[in-house]
Amino acid sequence: MAASPHDLNLRHLRALSSIVAQGSMSAAAQAVSLSQPALTQGLAKLERTLGVTLFDRHPDGVSPTEAGSLMAERAQAAFALLGAASRGVARRGERGFARPEQLMTATQLHAFLNLVDAGSFVGAAEATGLSQPALHRAVRDLEQICGVALAERRGRGVILTVAGRRLARGIRLAVGEIAAGIAEISDEQDSGRIAVGAMPLSRALVLPGTIAAYARGTPRAIVDIAEGSWRELVEPLRDGVIDLMIGALRDDPPPGLVQKALFVDRLVVIGRAGHPLAAIADPGLDDLRRHPWIVGQADTPLRAQWEALFAGHPLPAAPIECGSVMVIRGVLRDSDMLTLLSPDQVALEIDSGLLTTIGPPLEHGTRTIGITTRLSWRPTAAQRRFVDLIEATALATRVPENK
Repeated sequence: MAASPHDLNLRHLRALSSIVAQGSMSAAAQAVSLSQPALTQGLAKLERTLGVTLFDRHPDGVSPTEAGSLMAERAQAAFALLGAASRGVARRGERGFARPEQLMTATQLHAFLNLVDAGSFVGAAEATGLSQPALHRAVRDLEQICGVALAERRGRGVILTVAGRRLARGIRLAVGEIAAGIAEISDEQDSGRIAVGAMPLSRALVLPGTIAAYARGTPRAIVDIAEGSWRELVEPLRDGVIDLMIGALRDDPPPGLVQKALFVDRLVVIGRAGHPLAAIADPGLDDLRRHPWIVGQADTPLRAQWEALFAGHPLPAAPIECGSVMVIRGVLRDSDMLTLLSPDQVALEIDSGLLTTIGPPLEHGTRTIGITTRLSWRPTAAQRRFVDLIEATALATRVPENK
């Protein structure tokens, strides 16, 4: 079983880049303020834990192996993220820690992330196997290092302060870098994990096809799927909880995120089979306005497309605002309501004769579907393969009217 980032000594990980740069254990030890025996022992323990040789020893010094170079690069990126986050929240007190991230331990970071995820010390203790006093001590030590409160008690649980949320994001992103490094140097490079945020359209064809192909070629990898709308997934993406989102792109994504278009989706009006408008080849706006609608929530691309459809005319009744395609399909089957959807999202229901398109695809009813990632995300080889498969599957699953 591959090592966990929380199994590794942060001080030893931090020393890797110095060993690479210095090419000498004695010079590196001096650079990181450790004795040479301590650094040598620490490196040996790190190699045992990871199960790889990170440096080749020579009479005149050391040189990194391929695994050593990869791990040193990932560790350096991790500490840059952790440093930016910790210095951003730290308040210098009497001790005046200039670089608080250098004082943090893996145990403290692990405890704090589990507290963030569990929302309480009780839940964090169950998740980690640590005692509640140990968790309290780890979080308290982090707060002392940063000089600022990170979490506040609320009843039986806790809520993060602004500083706590920022530090949690930095820790999670740093841990993700180290985990990526472990995956890259592992003997099982087709293993690892990718966490995907799935917006509604991607769940119909693109994501299932991608996962099926990925599982065939990367059988030991784990794919975590988080379903939600853009607004529900964007902060987990920025926090490093998920690695990428698939779905409708935004005109102005938040800073730090990058979008890549896959295809342009053309919306259609959907109703039940046998709907009063189903027999009309091209119903007009007055026909469409006579029936109630299910629409997307405010500030979503789908809602904007629906409002644009009736631009300059009174909007029809829209008693249901819903982003769940499963719920929408069920309501449509049992009513004369209408909605805007991609044909992909109801392909099975249309093929089985439960739902039908009403009129032709909308002339201007388009939205760009694609992938959103963090600008700083550096995927592993297995994760890059997943992204490549998304692109291939998106092309292969286009229905004719979207070509």
